[in-house]
Amino acid sequence: MEVRSDVADGVAVYRIAGRIDASTSQNLESAVGSAVSGGSPRVMFDMREVTFITSAGLRVIVMMARQAAAAKGGLAIFGLQPAVNEVFEIAGLQKIIPIASDETEARSKLGA
Repeated sequence: MEVRSDVADGVAVYRIAGRIDASTSQNLESAVGSAVSGGSPRVMFDMREVTFITSAGLRVIVMMARQAAAAKGGLAIFGLQPAVNEVFEIAGLQKIIPIASDETEARSKLGA
């Protein structure tokens, strides 16, 4: 898994590529956790290049969403591949985490 990040208009954007599983999810947790605790509580995940996600990856995403919300921000996700989107739907995460088709819509869902 590869994670690139940037901050634009007060939103930390994480561009994730590869697999999010038990062996990689802690890298994501560390990267995002430092942004939220460092004063960027509004976070977006660009998941256009994520090809696979496991329950360990979902757990980290839910934890990050809760941390961002507790810091008076939020987490939005965009660009889910069909197979990854199916996992989110089966888990019911679209009910608790805003999922958008593109970055503009994700920013809108965060109020950015």
